[in-house]
Amino acid sequence: MAATDSLSDYFGFDRHGTDLRTEVLAGLTTFLTMSYIVVVNPSILVGIEGEKPGIIVPGLSYGETVQAVAVVTIIAAFVATVIMALYANRPFAQAPGLGLNAFFAFTVVGALGVAWQTALAAVVVEGVIFILLTVAGARRYIIEAFPEPVKFAVGAGIGAFLAIIGLEEMRVVVADPATYVTLGAVASDPVAILSVVGLFFTFALYARGIRGSILLGVLATTVAGYAVAASGLVGPEAAEALRGNLGAGANYDITPLAGAFLGGLGSIEAFSFALVVFTFFFVDFFDTAGTLTGVSQAGGFLDENGDLPEIEKPLMADAVGTTVGGILGTSTVTTYIESATGVEEGGRTGMTALVVALLFLAALALVPLAAAIPLYASHIALVVVAVIMLRNLVDVDWDDVTHAIPAGMTVLIMPFTFNIGYGIAAGIISYPIVKAATGEGRDVSMAQWGLALAFVVYFVVRTGGFLSGNV
Repeated sequence: MAATDSLSDYFGFDRHGTDLRTEVLAGLTTFLTMSYIVVVNPSILVGIEGEKPGIIVPGLSYGETVQAVAVVTIIAAFVATVIMALYANRPFAQAPGLGLNAFFAFTVVGALGVAWQTALAAVVVEGVIFILLTVAGARRYIIEAFPEPVKFAVGAGIGAFLAIIGLEEMRVVVADPATYVTLGAVASDPVAILSVVGLFFTFALYARGIRGSILLGVLATTVAGYAVAASGLVGPEAAEALRGNLGAGANYDITPLAGAFLGGLGSIEAFSFALVVFTFFFVDFFDTAGTLTGVSQAGGFLDENGDLPEIEKPLMADAVGTTVGGILGTSTVTTYIESATGVEEGGRTGMTALVVALLFLAALALVPLAAAIPLYASHIALVVVAVIMLRNLVDVDWDDVTHAIPAGMTVLIMPFTFNIGYGIAAGIISYPIVKAATGEGRDVSMAQWGLALAFVVYFVVRTGGFLSGNV
């Protein structure tokens, strides 16, 4: 009873109209809906030599590296969410975000040829900048510096980016010399067949409102894959593709990852590194700010002006989580929209977040299973989340050409160049141009013109042959 009273006093249960039982149930609900990230984040970040870009640690097998990144994912989520609970006293959960982990692996490490250690350095730098700007209270000035249609379109663009990655790993989309991409052998390839069945099974669970639907879909597809592989219905090659790294052994050693960013600081090319840092910061800041506002609206936390009181505190939790995550060896941490499920269950205080954090810590016991999830099964989560993220497009004023063009460019350029940063840049460049063309140039701030000019210079330098090396 004394412990319950202490928690009630610390988190202010009476003031927020809640109790311990409600907060615990809300925390469990939030954790179930976002726990898929424990297996999905490593599957995206970890590379395979000659097959997939990402973190490749000499001396460690793919399975061992996956487990190490899973441990780091859990620690980063725990640290950020504990800060959210105890410092911000808000029911928001945090973990490495989908989208930026794909940008980290496929664009920064893959397309740009950046060492993964340098990519981690960019995450740490972004986190430190976020901390400094949060301390300075510069949130309002940052928000005003970015065009509104670009902010609304970023989520959908990232969704399209994730969808291509997920569908390709699921073998639903394959390369084609004539059309660039085409439909895979979805009626004959066992991986593609299971992926499609697993995807629609997950969609069905999600549509039914089942808590943890994404995680359940991934696990069910994994079990089905192992069952088919063991049944003898497919050949040895297909059976191998259907299985993960079951029995790879437990690896909790994160020392090859922790502090690796320090080595990455020694090989930086300024222009490209700045764009990577900017992209991490832009998406992290606006994704977190947008998620906080959206979830807060559902929980009735907003004031009469539609603002979240003391928003700097949850932003600081995000910034510290990102910095710690980068130091340990994972991509940017952000606030999860799945926090809304816990708020819907009645979660109103940091106690909800504390329960999520403790459940993440308990998930360390399941780390050995992370490598057992096949890539095609884990990437189902990307496609489901991609579809969900497309809803952000409803906020764009498509009847206004000065909004439609920047938003459209942002959404289209991201997946077609395989680069989130390029999509953001295209939107930022097009915004002042179309505003000026329609006689609305006075609506464009000097900061927005400056950002557009900076990106023009970047593209000229980046694609004009001025750079002889990579970041």
